[in-house]
Amino acid sequence: YDDMAEVAFSADDATRIEATGKRAIYIGMENGFPLGKDLTRVKEFYDRGVRYITLCHSSNNDICDSSTDRDGPEHNGLSKFGKKVVKEMNRQGMIIDVSHISDKSFFDVIKMSKAPVIASHSSVRAIAKHPRNMTDEMIKALAKNGGVIQICLLDDYVKDPDTTTVHYQKMQELRKIYNAEFESMSEEKKDAFRKLWRDTQEKYPKELPTVADYVDHIDHVKNLVGIDYVGIGSDFDGGGGLADCEDVSQMPNITREMVERGYTEKEILKVWGGNFFRVFREVEKLGGNKNL
Repeated sequence: YDDMAEVAFSADDATRIEATGKRAIYIGMENGFPLGKDLTRVKEFYDRGVRYITLCHSSNNDICDSSTDRDGPEHNGLSKFGKKVVKEMNRQGMIIDVSHISDKSFFDVIKMSKAPVIASHSSVRAIAKHPRNMTDEMIKALAKNGGVIQICLLDDYVKDPDTTTVHYQKMQELRKIYNAEFESMSEEKKDAFRKLWRDTQEKYPKELPTVADYVDHIDHVKNLVGIDYVGIGSDFDGGGGLADCEDVSQMPNITREMVERGYTEKEILKVWGGNFFRVFREVEKLGGNKNL
């Protein structure tokens, strides 16, 4: 569909491609697991068009500890290899994404990275107490680094779940089964479990947070460190969505809520990508420094 979209490789590509009436498609890697322990793969993936790497996902890998690994930390932050990855990503001009990584891993990255970093889809832990979210101390460190936290649309990251509901209790029962047994199930049993999961969610629907709840997170970051360090991160493909923002067609509801709260056009433009592209350009500029 090259008449509709074009792969973008630089921050300036977005402006150029938009001017043609097309969509600019950037490639990111959510989980540095494919690097294995081979540092040359950073450049390999950069050459393939990857412009950011989320250092890990829901579990630990050879780069760093995850915020949600059920077995706890493996490296106490960044591994020795992970520290090399941070330096190499700086050298290549590739954005480091700290969403999903553990608190200790985050502070290790902040200490080492010469370039600003992003949290591509993380929210505020002072509002929703999920380990995937960032504490005020982390947000302050991110701002000092010049980075940006992009608020995630996933319900439990926006608002603490109501643990008294039937939905919550039923889903907790299913999660226990999933964590203990799913990987060892036959394909037939996996299909049956997936159906049970869907049926349970349909029978006991969850009351989702709202866009107003979401913008509370933007307010918090703005009041804590300033408007220059906050953005939007959806995670629609990872379970994200709010009662009044279920897909991209409803994203203008976020802008509407910000307007109603008195955000200026300049501030809204910063949140809707301006801050991210500032980081992107600083990362690109540093990537041209051969002395790193």
